[in-house]
Amino acid sequence: MPTRMRFFTTWRQLAVLLVAALAAALLTPVAAHGAPRESRPVYSYAHAIRESVWVDTGLDGDGDGHPDRVAADIVRPSEPAAQGRKVPVIMDASPYYSCCGRGNESQVKTYDANGHVVQMPLFYDNYFVPRGYAVVGVDLAGTNRSDGCVDVGGRSDIQSAKAVVDWLGGRAKAYTSRTGTTTVKAGWTNGRTGMIGKSWDGTIANGVAATGVKGLKTIVPISAISSWYDYYFAQGAPLYDSGPDWLSDAVESDGARAHCAAVQQKLVDGAPRDGDWTGLWTERDYVKDASKVKASVFLVHGLQDLNVRDKNFGQWWDALAKNGVDRKIWLSQTGHVDPFDYRRGAWVDTLHRWFDHELLGYDNGIDREPMADVERHPDQWTTSTVWPPRTTAATTLRPAAGPEAGVGTLGLTTGHGTETFTDDPKLSETDWAAHATAATAEKASFVTAPLARDLRVSGSSKVTVTATPTTATAHLSAVLVDLGPDTIRDYADAAEGITTLTDRTCWGASTAGDSACFLTTAAKTTDVEANVVSRGWADLGHYASARKGVPLTPGKAYTMTLDLAATDHVVPKGHRLALIVAGTDRDLIDPPADTPTVTLDLSRTSASIPLVGGAAAFRAATAATTPTTPTSRTAHATGAPRATSTTGRMPLG
Repeated sequence: MPTRMRFFTTWRQLAVLLVAALAAALLTPVAAHGAPRESRPVYSYAHAIRESVWVDTGLDGDGDGHPDRVAADIVRPSEPAAQGRKVPVIMDASPYYSCCGRGNESQVKTYDANGHVVQMPLFYDNYFVPRGYAVVGVDLAGTNRSDGCVDVGGRSDIQSAKAVVDWLGGRAKAYTSRTGTTTVKAGWTNGRTGMIGKSWDGTIANGVAATGVKGLKTIVPISAISSWYDYYFAQGAPLYDSGPDWLSDAVESDGARAHCAAVQQKLVDGAPRDGDWTGLWTERDYVKDASKVKASVFLVHGLQDLNVRDKNFGQWWDALAKNGVDRKIWLSQTGHVDPFDYRRGAWVDTLHRWFDHELLGYDNGIDREPMADVERHPDQWTTSTVWPPRTTAATTLRPAAGPEAGVGTLGLTTGHGTETFTDDPKLSETDWAAHATAATAEKASFVTAPLARDLRVSGSSKVTVTATPTTATAHLSAVLVDLGPDTIRDYADAAEGITTLTDRTCWGASTAGDSACFLTTAAKTTDVEANVVSRGWADLGHYASARKGVPLTPGKAYTMTLDLAATDHVVPKGHRLALIVAGTDRDLIDPPADTPTVTLDLSRTSASIPLVGGAAAFRAATAATTPTTPTSRTAHATGAPRATSTTGRMPLG
């Protein structure tokens, strides 16, 4: 008997050792020569440690004489803590945890009687905590259980999250309560943090990365802002009729709202609706600080996002590339939608491998896979080794007058003459696109003949116009349009390209208070005859400076370059590429004070478009066709999705 007992005890000890060895393997970076690895769900989610801390930001935004503390709710596996092992952190800093919710089901944080988080929104904790990660949800200053005031992307917003990264790295103080004096340290983490989030949350990730904070190893910004000016304005043209003070008021807690009138007033004073650049926008421009970014970046955006418009991801991506940041990108056909709701299985798998590589150091090969995934058609994805592809070159296309006034051609040869249009604030880009091949008073169209082969646009375009207005104010819009039949995601629908179904799929472990099961979705599609694939807007009064507008002199010609949003789109063989220049784009920019008629000098108007293969590709695509006035077939007015106004609903989220 004693011998048998010793035998069982030995095997029991051996089992413990094996479990410990497995845990060590899962939490230790793999050597360069090792096989690909992944973290596995070997830890108990039901027994995870749930705690809350309040981190000192070093700011006093609410002016109460005490440093603001921001609440950070933590869910982390208990087993590594018991073994003395340290874990990395996945962090989502958000203003939405109590006011509006996160994800397609608008989940909010819930708490138990002790104030510990019960439901952490989204699947991150359910999925990653069992795999050896801690998940931290930070309430931005002035929201939910945090002190301070919301300043919409400014110093307080960014410091809210940066202070938590610093605390995780042992460089800041945190307390066990909002007002108490008992401090707490994050001795359970290895100091490696990844930030993730959609919209405002992802914007905070961009902003914190732009501080160069130590310990932030990667960010995953989804539909995120890189410059708040470019959220509210486009080269002087107002994009929304409400400023950042409205957004601040929408998310601020009741307690903060009572003490933050001064901060609110600063938002009003610093964001005049004239479109001029102010110091408020400089503080909220993360692109200028891209050289400080040390974290890798996995960027995700919808190519039809009319909320956080695509200029935000394009300029951020280009700035990061210039500074040699390790990058990966997903571009969907959706609007403002999380990839969990349009490519769920692939997203969870890719995100898992990304965090394993960046935060655990596993050699799983994700860094050697194609840089870009692009959705070509609903649920049909392609990849690019790098993005934009190496053969992409800015190609100057020039509009020229055609036999019919108002509808010209688009080619490589400099055009002559003029085209005139009159601003009509009642019409939008979808109206223009639907009648791209017909002469209408509100726009000037320039169209290629049907293409002999596919033509791919990849990156950010610019359109330079020389325009003579009849009034002292004028707004301009320029759009690139794919003319031809297609089935696309219905990005202009309220759900922006998805339909929410009634069944659920589960991603991780659940508890009674926090389910890992989420409603499934499917692509919501629409058939079109014309599809706007890139767009840009400007106030002509800002022709000389993006920072300061001036009244125009009627009858005087002004030259201005409009920035068009980044895109990746293939115009198929048989379709045509159109450039349309017009005035107010209804629901997307506000109209000017006047209603101008604008004359374009075609000899001094051009478009610089990033074409894969450059000018040679354009020549090949148009070689078998004659660049004359396009055929008379006109897209149906109801065939293209209509952009819907974001005014009156939560702009981010």
